[in-house]
Amino acid sequence: MKSDFITAINQLSSEKGVSKNVVLQAVEAALVSAYRRNFNIPAAQKVVVHVAPQTGQAHVFVEKQVVEAVKDPRTEITLAEARAQQTKAQVGNVLEVETTPSNFGRIAAQTAKQVVLQRLREAERDMVFDEYAEREGDIITGIVHRIEPKAVILDLGKAEATLPASEQVISEHYHLNQRLKVYVVEVERGHRGPQITVSRTHRSLIKRLFELEVPEIYNGVVEIKSIAREPGARSKVAVYARQEGVDPVGACVGMRGVRIQNIVNELGGEKIDVVQWHPEAANYIANALSPAQVVGVQTSEADKTATVMVPERQLSLAIGKEGQNARLAAKLTGWRIDIKPSPGLATAKVADKPAAPRVESEPASEVASDERGEEL
Repeated sequence: MKSDFITAINQLSSEKGVSKNVVLQAVEAALVSAYRRNFNIPAAQKVVVHVAPQTGQAHVFVEKQVVEAVKDPRTEITLAEARAQQTKAQVGNVLEVETTPSNFGRIAAQTAKQVVLQRLREAERDMVFDEYAEREGDIITGIVHRIEPKAVILDLGKAEATLPASEQVISEHYHLNQRLKVYVVEVERGHRGPQITVSRTHRSLIKRLFELEVPEIYNGVVEIKSIAREPGARSKVAVYARQEGVDPVGACVGMRGVRIQNIVNELGGEKIDVVQWHPEAANYIANALSPAQVVGVQTSEADKTATVMVPERQLSLAIGKEGQNARLAAKLTGWRIDIKPSPGLATAKVADKPAAPRVESEPASEVASDERGEEL
């Protein structure tokens, strides 16, 4: 081994971003493999190689049994030779004996390179996996690298992420080199590096976007209590101020709606209703049906059902297109909502029309937490 070998190790360590010890361990493992292959060492016999970190000199040690008469010099050593190294050696003992060949430097240079590179690749993959495993449940930015029939592949820089069809928003159309913010659903180990699954439909994507855009949420002054989402169409977000004097809805909307507009733009125009959470169920349900005006709410704790009265002229607004507003409100609050018109507030314009049918919206079972059980 030459002194410039250590220089090469230091360079590899710097370029690959791994510690010098990791590189030296890879070299030592490579030299063990080279020694076994070139000198036909039995698999059961222990072989150890130590590389001096300062000089790069390699020393090979093998275990040999002390015997009276040597039959196989690869695995056995005489008592006299053993006592030259260890004065108390006895027949039957197993010693670690240095057996470094004179031409071992040349052999190592020829056979260790591929093993060293393999270990370095493994170390790199481990580092990348650890980096992205820590970001599971977080938001990252990727660039569309290629589009496949059942997935979109994003370039994250050090790794690639998969956006499966099931996690894509139906109304979105992706194109090459498009920059996307995505939610990291899962990170697993793979043969060629970490397997990263991301989502554009996950409800927590909205939560993370609010944390990026609204300092009050990031700092904990305003808390997101619940999220209901129909990806690509509309979402409702319930917020609560932990500090008196703070308007949670105003903080999320921002001056002239700048903050909420940035989130809407990132989601491709998906509408977002920000409503104020309230500890009283009736008030919370009334807020959740925004922008409709609610006249009164009657709740039944026994079956988590709420009967909501709205002006007849606002009945369609409360229900929403294809029942969307009522459905999202039910998901947001966790209550089954029954919307009825208030006859006493009917306008002359609609007084002659027949009463609208009752509309019931049942909450989704996962309203109180996201798909991973995380409190929202």
